[in-house]
Amino acid sequence: MKRLLITIFALTLLYCLAACGDQNTESSLASVSSVSSTAFEQESSEAGTSLASDSEASAQGGDSNILIAYFTMPEDVDTSNVDSIAGTSIVVNDGEVMGNVEYMASIIQAAVGGDLFQIETVEQYPLDHDALVDQAANEQDENARPKLSTHIENPDQYDTIILGYPNWWGDMPQALYTFLEEYDFSGKTIIPFCPHGGSGFSRTESTIAELQPDATVRTDGLTISRNDVAGSAEAVTEWAKGLGL
Repeated sequence: MKRLLITIFALTLLYCLAACGDQNTESSLASVSSVSSTAFEQESSEAGTSLASDSEASAQGGDSNILIAYFTMPEDVDTSNVDSIAGTSIVVNDGEVMGNVEYMASIIQAAVGGDLFQIETVEQYPLDHDALVDQAANEQDENARPKLSTHIENPDQYDTIILGYPNWWGDMPQALYTFLEEYDFSGKTIIPFCPHGGSGFSRTESTIAELQPDATVRTDGLTISRNDVAGSAEAVTEWAKGLGL
């Protein structure tokens, strides 16, 4: 009987020790899981902060003191037909359809650096040629100031504004008037470039100088026939590099 009691006591003790061991193991696993989860959440939070910072930095643009601001309006044409492209306001570059001014702006940036900024309006212009030229004429008649949908985040950053626009009816698009009246470029240098249909700058450099009387508007801007824009990469590059920026 005594031996039986000793055996029962020993088995009971072993069972209790095993149970305590299982509880300790579960508690340890729970602690490790909690620490790992906390560390993961912290790393994710830090990574999220880093990504947000990168996004904000990207939104701020570069640190250049040159801004290449341009207004471009590519017409909606059949780009598979080379004849249909001739004389329009687009360039097909490596399969990408670009507006004439946009294409020139990209070449200028490749030559001298700088930040690209596209001047865009809230109201979309028609891409059909006839409708587009009619709207441009109407805006001129009304001396309109189309509302812009894009804005320079830090205009004080830039010392030089390379300004591109098409020649519409012997003048700048009215959106350029809005743009030049929105900012004070006093003390800065403005350098115009313009593809045209035969009229060159049409004295738009003087108009820019009137709208920005305290800026220096250079007289060595670049104007190219819209028929020659597609093959103008070398000429645009040479001009841009010759600006001494």
